[in-house]
Amino acid sequence: MAANGVAARQFGAHNSDFAPLRQWPQPVNELKDMQGSAFWDKERHRDRRPFLMARNRLMAELRAWFAGEGFVEVDAAALQVSPGNETHLHAFRTELVAPGGARLARYLHTSPEFAMKKLLAAGEEKIVAFARVFRNRELSGLHAPEFTMVEWYRAGAPYAAVMDDCIALLRLAGPRLTWRGHAIETRAEPERLTVAESFARHAGIDLFATEGDRDRFAAVAGVRTAPDDTWSDIFSRVLSERIEPHLGMERATLLTEYPASEAALARAKPGDARVAERFELYACGVELANGFAELTDATEQRRRFLADMDERERIYGECYPLDEDFLAALAHMPTASGVALGFDRLVMLATGATSIDQVQWTPVDFGGREER
Repeated sequence: MAANGVAARQFGAHNSDFAPLRQWPQPVNELKDMQGSAFWDKERHRDRRPFLMARNRLMAELRAWFAGEGFVEVDAAALQVSPGNETHLHAFRTELVAPGGARLARYLHTSPEFAMKKLLAAGEEKIVAFARVFRNRELSGLHAPEFTMVEWYRAGAPYAAVMDDCIALLRLAGPRLTWRGHAIETRAEPERLTVAESFARHAGIDLFATEGDRDRFAAVAGVRTAPDDTWSDIFSRVLSERIEPHLGMERATLLTEYPASEAALARAKPGDARVAERFELYACGVELANGFAELTDATEQRRRFLADMDERERIYGECYPLDEDFLAALAHMPTASGVALGFDRLVMLATGATSIDQVQWTPVDFGGREER
């Protein structure tokens, strides 16, 4: 798309109640959206309102699609014992005061994943949540500390099935997605690329040749490294600086088979323990979704969590508790595949919005005006 204009588009192709939008307004300057007038300022709201109405229509479209596929919509509690145990995710901490006065640490979830997997253990088979999630230290044109995540699970399904779901949702968003001068047609078949293939193609790196050898990886990475960077740190930097800018640029990209060290909550690929059944969806260079064939081995998941929290303690001087109830439920969870999709980002790419603030009804206030 052009930076100052967006082609006409239409949502609601399957619902006559959804009127077409003939032309989007000129996008508001990103800095103004991030730091300027309050969202309730009439002029600013007038500029943003077409994007917000499109958000509502797209959410209705997605809900209808999931209902048609037989999914049950669930509502996961945001207040949790653990916010998640990924090294570089930062949570909001609060305190639960019991009627007797006992004080218990609690966190706003960074994803509804733990709660939803407990529902799978309880017997649910196809579930979806449109969850408000919270991540601290995140603020940019594509990041907000509070945003909407669409997360869904299919019990008994391979992760190829939820990849197909992702492409179906892209097409619901419209025939064309745009971001910073790039555009893709959603009807095009997606590119399917393994992480190892992407490193070879876009960075000239034989990823498996560096496995477990941090110094060798640093020597060929082509990015800035620090003496205390781990192999995973270097991997993340190469991915973000050298690989991601090439993904989803002509058509959507499904980036698959992440190295085992980056498996998170995904299971190892059968027959190749070097990689995990994890994928990410990209459009116009923007990451939209992250999916797994879910790990159900509670012992292995505990090991990964503890390793990640040790690393978090080393880097940030703090760690988050494990959700023992989640680990207990994991042992009873069926095989499943699941995905988390950033809904706000999907709306941005569908409408040509240039800042996440434009597609959120009430963006978080960062104290640009004195509190009274």
